[in-house]
Amino acid sequence: MFRLRFTTLVEAPLTVAFDVARTLGRPWDAPLEEVVSIRPERDVYAVGPGSGWRWLTHSRRFSATGDGTLVDEQVDWETGLPGVLGWFVDRVVLRRRISRAMQAHLDAYAAAAARRALDVVQVVGAAIVDDGRVLVAQRSGGPYAGLWEFPGGKVEPGESDLSALARECAEELGVAIVPEAFVGEVLLDGVVGAGAPGASTLRVWRARLAGGDLVAHEHAALRWMGADELESLDWIPADRPLLPAVRHFLPSL
Repeated sequence: MFRLRFTTLVEAPLTVAFDVARTLGRPWDAPLEEVVSIRPERDVYAVGPGSGWRWLTHSRRFSATGDGTLVDEQVDWETGLPGVLGWFVDRVVLRRRISRAMQAHLDAYAAAAARRALDVVQVVGAAIVDDGRVLVAQRSGGPYAGLWEFPGGKVEPGESDLSALARECAEELGVAIVPEAFVGEVLLDGVVGAGAPGASTLRVWRARLAGGDLVAHEHAALRWMGADELESLDWIPADRPLLPAVRHFLPSL
């Protein structure tokens, strides 16, 4: 068996990176069949005997970072040709051919995903930490009224995620913040900003206060909570999956 690995950083959220990758397919002449598909985390495609390969498997994993989606790809193959000839074809000829095809494919893929990301309304949130506690905010209206969340909101056209985060915190809380570390990304199943269902994600950063006085301009209440208190609240569905990551950087009592 022979193997090549490729890593690409795509300037797009998880859902966009995954969906564009599936739309573009793979750069192989032989048709591939889906073996595994877990949106937006992982997919695996393969060809079998009769396609000119003994086997070829192409797998991808998608992970969120503060700069976009990191896509790790792996191609495993073997032609099944016998002896020295098979080794030479697999190890030298096909390795070069697969590497060239993948590099061209990944360049086109990264550009397509970045373009597609411009059409998707994203949501950002801030886990603001001070003195070992994190700020949480209670919704004042809408379908999640009374539930708790990390403050934030939608990214406007032409805004970066971090610019939107700073603006939202200033509008909602009356404070300036400094983002310090990326916490995580969660798929939003519903429609965001009149977009397609499931196209957007919530991206959250840890942040610290840099000025201003906290005021709940848009929320029913604000609280500072310790790591061991977070589970006691009723959270909106999007934020709850991020609690383990938030607790990780808060001291336990």
